Amino acid sequence: MIRTILHLSDTHGLHRKLGTLPDADVLVHSGDFTQGGTEEEAYDFMEWLTSLPHPHKIFIAGNHDDCLYQAHIEGLPQHTHYLCNSGIWIDDWYFYGMPLFVEDEINGSYEQQILAIPPETDILITHQPAWGIQDYSDNIHWGSSSLLKRIKVIHPRFHFFGHIHTAYGIERKHDTTHVNSAIVDNQCELSHPPTRLRLW
Repeated sequence: MIRTILHLSDTHGLHRKLGTLPDADVLVHSGDFTQGGTEEEAYDFMEWLTSLPHPHKIFIAGNHDDCLYQAHIEGLPQHTHYLCNSGIWIDDWYFYGMPLFVEDEINGSYEQQILAIPPETDILITHQPAWGIQDYSDNIHWGSSSLLKRIKVIHPRFHFFGHIHTAYGIERKHDTTHVNSAIVDNQCELSHPPTRLRLW
């Protein structure tokens, strides 16, 4: 039975400097686990992630992780899941993950991916925030208005994301708990801890 989730995002190659992480039933990483987007960085991250003791591990790709664009990841352990416009049931919770690739934004498929987020989603994992929610930096809202509209329709219990390093925090809005767990600052220095949440 899932009771706790540990969420982090935007580790930018610093995952091995995090030390011992708090325990939780599920660990979720919302992307930008690399800095330069290389395969070597991605392999190192996945090796680290699969070594963690958390019973379930879920990750998606962020805009820095472009080596995973159109990639098919095979050979992950049974309880480590890469979600790319896909979902998975863990107990009675449906986790759905959507990456942020620049290529998808350019060709217009990103908007279609947002519309395809299933209505049964309990926990939505994206890299980009929804517009106006933990997305403000340098006098600009960097979130997606389309994502906000979809969230208002499907009402996930939680929305996990990162991307905006200076907007770390939790906000309850539109019947959804929104969690930005970007753990680095704009200089890509570790500045925040992962977020541990109790579901009930």
